[in-house]
Amino acid sequence: MSAEADSLPPLGIYLHWPFCSAICPYCDFNVHAAHKNTASQKDWLAAYRAELAHAHGLRPHGPVQSVFFGGGTPSLMPGDLVAGVLQEIDRLWSLAGDAEITLEANPVSAAEVYLQELRHAGITRLSLGVQAFDDDALRFLGRTHSVNDAQHAFAAAQDIFDSASFDLIYARPDQSLAAWQKELAAALALAPHHMSLYQLTIEPGTAFYARAQQGRLHVPDEDAAADLYDATQSLCAAAGLPAYEVSNHAALPHRCRHNQAIWQGGDYLGIGPGAHGRVTINGIKHASLAMRKPQDWLAACRQNGHGWQLRELTAASAAEEAVMLGLRLVEGRPLAELAAQGVMLDGTRLAALQQDGLLSAQKDVLQATEKGRLLLDYIIARLLA
Repeated sequence: MSAEADSLPPLGIYLHWPFCSAICPYCDFNVHAAHKNTASQKDWLAAYRAELAHAHGLRPHGPVQSVFFGGGTPSLMPGDLVAGVLQEIDRLWSLAGDAEITLEANPVSAAEVYLQELRHAGITRLSLGVQAFDDDALRFLGRTHSVNDAQHAFAAAQDIFDSASFDLIYARPDQSLAAWQKELAAALALAPHHMSLYQLTIEPGTAFYARAQQGRLHVPDEDAAADLYDATQSLCAAAGLPAYEVSNHAALPHRCRHNQAIWQGGDYLGIGPGAHGRVTINGIKHASLAMRKPQDWLAACRQNGHGWQLRELTAASAAEEAVMLGLRLVEGRPLAELAAQGVMLDGTRLAALQQDGLLSAQKDVLQATEKGRLLLDYIIARLLA
């Protein structure tokens, strides 16, 4: 292997499927109604292959350590399409023998026969969008499945895949601490390998944002949200799923290696409509962003071989990103690793934040304390001002 290849960060691929059967009122991702997908499976495979080939021209060194099919609802993708994409990735870069290959699924599009098809295609890890173990809450969140649907889909995923995860959303309007503790305990009783637990945020452009602007939707205040967060940490740790990132909990062997590599500064190629990526070219980190509208992206892939815009990250923006992502990790990032990425932090500012109890006192690691993880925006602003 060349010296250049040796110096490159690990490589992952994020592949975006932009369609959902229904658009959730809290979602601000690049998602589109599934009935608007007029392209054939053949068209999609050709476009994904074209953009993968373009990405390979920029970052030819493999192998690929992880692939993450996100969305949207990737479990609406035909199994043959998933298999075709993975075959192309393996042909271009080669997939590492122990590659982690994740696909996000909706409980209502996760029939056992389909999950078996995904496993055969090469998926090793399933991430199920459960969002709540309460039927009233699921209706409020605009989900089309029931608690029973989620439980059955997750049980099947546990049997079929090497690792299975699900997402939950808490800090919902009128959600009490006791109600969340009961719901989380029920979730933990399913013995998940991994959970992603997010506080509900009201994002501009969403249906929930419009309701909030009209005064019809109120999330818990900061103190109540902090209590919910603290209870989440305690219950998960006691169940053997401690946090390893602000919103992610797992037993050590089941941490999401794809996301962990991104938080640690790895390269990931963003493939598909609206997909973001980070790629090191000639020693410099670049950001990629693909066209958001599926039809525009498909047309660009046909005509130009890709739908990407690529820009070089400035030293300041690369530093800010490395610090922001590193602080999300419970273990933090070694200062030597950050320095290798060009991030040099002011010792006086570090000491002041340590004195305030927001950063760990370890001298060789940038690590937020449990208190600090609730104030990351403040810490980053202080460090990089």
